[in-house]
Amino acid sequence: MSDNIIKSAVKGQVQSLSRAFALLEAVAESDTGFGLSQLANRMGLAPSTVHRLLNAMRQMGYVECDQNTGSWSVGLKAFNVGNAYLRKRDFALQARPFMKKLVAALGETVNMAILDRTNVVFIAQVECGEVMRIAVPIGTRGPLHASAVGKVLLSALPDEEILEILENITLAALTEKTHMTIESLMRELDEVRKTGYAIDEQEQSMGMRCIAAAIYDEYNDAIAAISISGPTVRLAQKDIARIGQNIRRMADEITRSIGGIRKKKIED
Repeated sequence: MSDNIIKSAVKGQVQSLSRAFALLEAVAESDTGFGLSQLANRMGLAPSTVHRLLNAMRQMGYVECDQNTGSWSVGLKAFNVGNAYLRKRDFALQARPFMKKLVAALGETVNMAILDRTNVVFIAQVECGEVMRIAVPIGTRGPLHASAVGKVLLSALPDEEILEILENITLAALTEKTHMTIESLMRELDEVRKTGYAIDEQEQSMGMRCIAAAIYDEYNDAIAAISISGPTVRLAQKDIARIGQNIRRMADEITRSIGGIRKKKIED
């Protein structure tokens, strides 16, 4: 195949893609939907071309057609894509002042992580000034079952969804304290729901403790979690409840600052 043929094919694909996006934008301009001829006129394209593009997008869920009126409107997939932008807004940047306050109050490194299928991913960090501290590179993945951020994010999901996730991962024994069964982990998640914070009790590394609380969006969905991490000699067992409540309160402040809501109120 010659270079000219390849370039021509690529150019045609780009043109079709550009037309499809422009057509989707045109469909989105109406609350009640447009007919085929209306869309063809708006696009300056032949009705047959517009119909072909619409059918392709309908098969993918980006547009819908009312069989009674023949009008085309935006589909659920387009809504999901648009909604992803709202979720994407940089709450990590908005949360940074609160994370700094938490470092100042508790003297330990604060991390932020999100749930990504069967792992957590760390997306932000404010380090403390201690010589001995935990530094997790941004983008690092961690285990759900053995991390405080993982457990608090899991606890915000329905049990059926949690079980579906856990059945697709291995509960690897990272230390002698790591949860080895789904049953024991589910029992702890019930407790996390009561307190509003989760604890990594030396489950990833002996001698290190972590406490986390979730951040919620406007739909009451947990979209991230903040945590503090440090050695057990500084994060003493007797202080866990106090520290956990402080982290939860700060997570709630972040939730409010981004327009989110946590419907379940927890008493200290």
